[in-house]
Amino acid sequence: MPNQDQLQDLVVQVRRDILRQVHKVNSGHPGGSLGCTEFFVALFQEVMDRKSGFDMDGKEEDIFFLSNGHISPVFYSVLARSGYFPVEELNTFRLINSRLQGHPTTHEGLPGIRVASGSLGQGLSVAIGAAQTKKLNGDDHLVFTLCGDGELQEGQNWEAIMYGAAHKADNLILTVDYNGQQIDGSTDDVLPLGNLRAKFEAFGWEVMEIEDGNDLQAVISGLEAAKTKTGNGKPVCVLMHTVMGNGVDFMMHTHAWHGKAPNDEQLAIGLAQNPETLGDY
Repeated sequence: MPNQDQLQDLVVQVRRDILRQVHKVNSGHPGGSLGCTEFFVALFQEVMDRKSGFDMDGKEEDIFFLSNGHISPVFYSVLARSGYFPVEELNTFRLINSRLQGHPTTHEGLPGIRVASGSLGQGLSVAIGAAQTKKLNGDDHLVFTLCGDGELQEGQNWEAIMYGAAHKADNLILTVDYNGQQIDGSTDDVLPLGNLRAKFEAFGWEVMEIEDGNDLQAVISGLEAAKTKTGNGKPVCVLMHTVMGNGVDFMMHTHAWHGKAPNDEQLAIGLAQNPETLGDY
């Protein structure tokens, strides 16, 4: 297992990967990707019980579904640097006929991707179905999923939240990227979410919070604590407070970089703030 310094080096390198991917094609979503870098590194390097290799069934291992698929740059980077496919393939992000489309897809058979996502509001439903399947198969491993806070403005989520509790999907851990930003502005300005903790609890979920979702150790500790809450009759929700654009000062605390690529000068600034650690592709 990598040590803390190695994990932190990976966080920095993933930030570089994100910036370089979206800059190369002048397209993509760096803001949320940067904000969730620590989460993905923690999940794939420390928290999930993963098998070597990849198959779509995911039997006898923990599995993950990304609901807010537009943050594919961070997902692709961590998958590649966790051995699912060659790091050099990050060069093909969003190119025609690439396996690394703007939103993850399954038809090209990219290892690590179990469902096409990015049509917001659907990932939790898929994850609950996978969690039920594991129970039917006698598989005691966990299902993890990530959604955005703005995504919770979609009604399908609340049907899924109600369903998950009713059917005791207690092998499921949902993490909400709680950054308060979405494409058109702050969530409070677009459609206030109210008290998310109280809402999930009212729907019968176990709720935890990670106060600093951009502190790697806090994320690891929080997700490990969430695992201890499984198997008790309730699905688990982790409200993870993050900063959109984390690690690149001019991208932080604003929705402006939700779906905007840096130009050459901005890329250089962002890379200088995140010095190369493990080697670019």
